Amino acid sequence: MQFRTIDAHTGGEPLRLIIDGWPEPQGNTILEKRAFAKAKQDHFRRVLMHEPRGHADMYGALLTKPERTDSDTGVLFMHNEGYSLMCGHGIIAVTKIICERRGPWSDVQRSTSADGSQVVVFDAPAGQIRARYDQGRVSFLNVPSFVLAAGVPVTVGARTMSVDVAFGGAFYAIVDAESAGLAVVPGRLNELKAMGDAISRAVEKVVTVVHPKEPGLAGVYGTIFTGPPDAAGADLKNVTIFADKEVDRSPCGTGTCAVLAVLDAMGLADPSRPFVHESIVGSTFSARVAERTTVGDFPAIVPELTGTASITGEHTFIVEKDDLFPKGFHLR
Repeated sequence: MQFRTIDAHTGGEPLRLIIDGWPEPQGNTILEKRAFAKAKQDHFRRVLMHEPRGHADMYGALLTKPERTDSDTGVLFMHNEGYSLMCGHGIIAVTKIICERRGPWSDVQRSTSADGSQVVVFDAPAGQIRARYDQGRVSFLNVPSFVLAAGVPVTVGARTMSVDVAFGGAFYAIVDAESAGLAVVPGRLNELKAMGDAISRAVEKVVTVVHPKEPGLAGVYGTIFTGPPDAAGADLKNVTIFADKEVDRSPCGTGTCAVLAVLDAMGLADPSRPFVHESIVGSTFSARVAERTTVGDFPAIVPELTGTASITGEHTFIVEKDDLFPKGFHLR
C-alpha cells in the first residue's frame, strides 16, 4: 500500500493533502462520500493521520469529485478521531496547493477573476465554499455562521462557566479562559485539553446541538478558549480543543467564524475593520462580516476569512506487508 501527499501548514496547523493512493469515495453528495470514507475507507485515514506516519494532532484532506455542477472539487477533511464537516485552515492550505503546485495529480478546474486572483469552489460537507488565491493569501466566504445558544451555564467539576454555542462550519462551545480558571498559553496546554474536552461533553447534555436546516450537522466539534491578545493588532487570542483533545495551532478558521458570529450578535464586531484572531502560537487570521442572512429562525452572518499557508513537503508513504502497525496507532 502506498500514498502520495503534499503537506503544508496554516498558521502552524498541519494539513496533509492526499493526492494518490486513496480511491474516490462512493456517493452522489459530499456527505455520502464522507459517510462512505468513514464506513469503508477509515483504515486509510488511520494510516496517514496516526503514528508512525502522522501524529496525535495531524490533520488531512482528500479531494473528491464535486457534488454541484458549479463547484470545482469536493473536499473531505480528517483528523485524529474521524472526519470534519468543514475546516478553514484546510481550505486555505488546499487552495494554496491547488493554485501553486501544477501537475498530473490535479485536474481541479479553477477560474481567474478580473483582478487576476484565482478562484476555487469547493463542495465541503458543511456547504459550498468559494476561495480566492491572490499573491500568497487565501480568502474564502464561509457558510452562514450563527449563535445557537448564548450564555449557557455549564458546570465542570466545581466550576460553572457561561458558554456560547455557535456555528462557523462546525459547532463550538466558546468560553472565556479566565472564567475556566485557565489562560491561553502553552504552559497550560494539558489543562486546556482536559477542560476543553469536558466542556464539549457537558454542553451536549444541556443544549441540543443540531443545525436547523441540516440535521446531519450536529454535535459540539470543539471548545474555544478566548483571552487577551499578545500579537500587535489582534483583537482576541484563542486555542481550540477539538476531536480527541486535538489542539489547533492556527487561530481555527471555522472557530474564528463562530467567534465573529458571537461578537456580531453582541454588537462588539467593528464593521469598519476586520476582526483579527490570534492563535496559541501567535499566528493570526482576519475575518469580516461579508453578508447578513438567516439560518432557520437564527440571524446569521456570512464571514470572509483570510490567512496564509506554507507548503512543507511532498511525501510518499509506504505500508509494507509485514509492518507491525499497518493501520497506525494513536498514542495520546
